[in-house]
Amino acid sequence: MGNDRPVHYQDAEKCVDDIISKVGKKIVLGLPLGLGKPNEFANAIYLRAKADPSIELVICTALSLERPKGASDLEQRFLGPFVERMFSGYVDLEYMKDLRKKALPPNVELREFYCKAGAYVNVDAAQQNYISSNYTHAWRDTIDNGVNVVAQIVCKKEIDGQTMFSMSCNPEVSLDIADAMRDLEKKGHKIAIVAQVNQNLPFMYGDAVLAPDAYDMVIDTPDYYSRLFGAPKMSITTPDYMIGMYASTLIKDGGTLQIGIGSLGDALCYGLIMRQMHNNDYQRFLSDTGILDKFGGAIEKIGGVEALDEGIVGSTEMLVDGYLHLIKSGVVKRKTYNNIHLQRLANEGKIKDKVTPKTLEYLIEEGAVRPQLTEDDFNFLCEFGIFRDGLTYKDGVIQCGEQLIPADLGDPASMDAVINSCLGDELKNGILIHGGFFLGPEGFYKELREMSEEDRKKIFMTSVLNVNQLYANNRYASEELKALQRRRGRFVNACLMVTLSGAVVSDGLENGQMVSGVGGQYNFVSQAHALHDGRSILMCKGVRGSGKSAVSNIVFNYGHVTIPRHLRDFVITEYGIADLRGKMDKEIIMQLLNITDSRFQEGLLQKAKESHKIPNDYEIPDRFKNNTPERLEEDIALFKEKGFFPPFPFGTDFTEEELTIGKALKGLKAQMSEGMGKIAGLGKAITIRTIPPAAMPYLKRLGLDEPKSAKEKMMQKLVVYALMSQGSV
Repeated sequence: MGNDRPVHYQDAEKCVDDIISKVGKKIVLGLPLGLGKPNEFANAIYLRAKADPSIELVICTALSLERPKGASDLEQRFLGPFVERMFSGYVDLEYMKDLRKKALPPNVELREFYCKAGAYVNVDAAQQNYISSNYTHAWRDTIDNGVNVVAQIVCKKEIDGQTMFSMSCNPEVSLDIADAMRDLEKKGHKIAIVAQVNQNLPFMYGDAVLAPDAYDMVIDTPDYYSRLFGAPKMSITTPDYMIGMYASTLIKDGGTLQIGIGSLGDALCYGLIMRQMHNNDYQRFLSDTGILDKFGGAIEKIGGVEALDEGIVGSTEMLVDGYLHLIKSGVVKRKTYNNIHLQRLANEGKIKDKVTPKTLEYLIEEGAVRPQLTEDDFNFLCEFGIFRDGLTYKDGVIQCGEQLIPADLGDPASMDAVINSCLGDELKNGILIHGGFFLGPEGFYKELREMSEEDRKKIFMTSVLNVNQLYANNRYASEELKALQRRRGRFVNACLMVTLSGAVVSDGLENGQMVSGVGGQYNFVSQAHALHDGRSILMCKGVRGSGKSAVSNIVFNYGHVTIPRHLRDFVITEYGIADLRGKMDKEIIMQLLNITDSRFQEGLLQKAKESHKIPNDYEIPDRFKNNTPERLEEDIALFKEKGFFPPFPFGTDFTEEELTIGKALKGLKAQMSEGMGKIAGLGKAITIRTIPPAAMPYLKRLGLDEPKSAKEKMMQKLVVYALMSQGSV
């Protein structure tokens, strides 16, 4: 198509016709992870292949989003109205519907490198077609799989009189796949790069902004401006909060933070906000709960407990809504610059936001500009706000209104004139967050859309090749610049299990089943070790399940690992911090036992002794032997009474009525998972003869106010029992 790019469409079907004409009937379709999928186009090409067996369609992607679904009748009754309210207008992916029904046609194959945790455990096709990849290798592996069509949603905006597109939520892999596909095109390969416009996306800046001719085909019709997928916020539990509070103490002022989605990431954000805005209460909590006494050494060595003066910057593959709360609270406020000279001077404290004559002097000393300013030097000074708007440069002369100033800063008179007439007020183009993609609740997208353009430009959306690793490449920043920007990097991620050797399990089970995917976790752990002042922090809930069903997530060994033991660093559970980097095996075991739930400590210690990995006479110190859920609840209770640690600190899409029902059903599910608890619960539920009037609104919400069958009558009694158990009626 050459200079004729792009061809515009108002109908996905016509676009599919032209794609088949161009690339043929063997289509390897690349779709972005998560939010960036053009669902209308994806459905059109999938349904075309479903109807035409002569088409061979392979879909390469990750995290295909689905509306929440309940596992039981009660859960479905609870979720039904919520899903209808929150997802009405969202266009479902047809291939996911068929995958769930085990009805994908034989001429269609879905290959994914990441999914929602646990979503595919019992889906044979997804397990068998899973591609294990580092996030930074996803573009390469997609190319190796033969991709010839890529497509994603974009939004558009007029900039300086020209329509520009933003990849918005997903430049993270698409940028690099598109580059590689253009290289293949030059070698004679038939390819198509497709954009589908959806103006519900916020227009994000950075590397995400592209001219229309980056695409071969653009589908743009308001009919396709459909609702974006909003990921509901999960509640933050006491163990989550404890892990978040521990992690918050390891973040260094003036440093860098990477976090992921979910309740643990939210808990860390909350801890940092409490540290910043309620520091007295924050430090009191750390003192009263024994955190400073037990783990003060690690905290003092790499973190801190004072409010953040300089603040931190975000460098993260996933931009989560928690970062916006961190910006508002003054936690994220350290700016970085995509210029090595400015960044070095900023790190050294020589330049600040305010532009002064010293700013110019330091830039000359640093070699950022020559004393005899060239046009490039002049443009650089204007780009970053060192020079004010409205100036022009021609033939070695700066024009400021009617004033002509020789661009020779080595001449005192010229330097004085520049200082008096040309300097700006504040540095421009400072970046608060480098991000690769985003996904979150609908309110998050709304907030991004409603941000001022100036504030949105402080979020620099880019490739995971930029944020997830230090390696330099031609398109993105140098290793030296990245290292300067990411000083004191703290890369915080979640995991499933930790072995006593320090290895970490995050993406799969020892029987080979894929649970989620490696994603960027290995990238960030490796990057933490590559930075001289970086640290990896892996958060792991110490226990899964409750009561007799409880199982330790600190295990002696495991048949699958995501992060090998030689890359061990910090591990946090709800019971504390283990600093494992550079430690001997016996020290690693000791530290991990200190943060293990006490129900499992002695058994693990005995295994370590039997394997000769720890001295036979070693005993776990008494101060670490009270690691129980009950003790955590006692620790946090007083602060909850003061209003700290609410279940949904950053808001929720659930109504108060739904929150009450959800809590009751969660408690009921936990009780019903145990043998005697199930028997006791069923027995007490059966004895309920009269339905309390206060329970009726909740029963009506579940469609159980007028039960029509024996099953519905039993469900009604169970719900009433659950509500009574938690004191709601």
